[in-house]
Amino acid sequence: MQFYQFKKENGFDVINYQSIAASYTKILKTEEQTNIGFMHIEPNGKVGYHQAPVAQLYIVVEGEGWIEGEDKKRIMLKSGEGVFWEEGEGHASGSDGGMTALVIQSVSLPKPHSLSSIE
Repeated sequence: MQFYQFKKENGFDVINYQSIAASYTKILKTEEQTNIGFMHIEPNGKVGYHQAPVAQLYIVVEGEGWIEGEDKKRIMLKSGEGVFWEEGEGHASGSDGGMTALVIQSVSLPKPHSLSSIE
């Protein structure tokens, strides 16, 4: 058995997309070009608006925050809630009080099964 730490200190700062106080800690990268990691957004931080380079599943695991889609409508998310973005779909995310999200990205990522909408 091996133990690992996935704390924000083990990641790197997100400097793209006019992001503020956000860091990403990669969990792993598969041979199928799948990235899995944590997005750490500090209080009053954000990952600026950008288009998803591949399909992305974004699940809040700690704290709460917001996401915006192409319509710029802000939707609040809390721990246990998430969003799926298709490749090329524009979006941003942020938090007033701090938030950590599990991010899974892949060119072949299927949509989650049997999940209800939070809207």
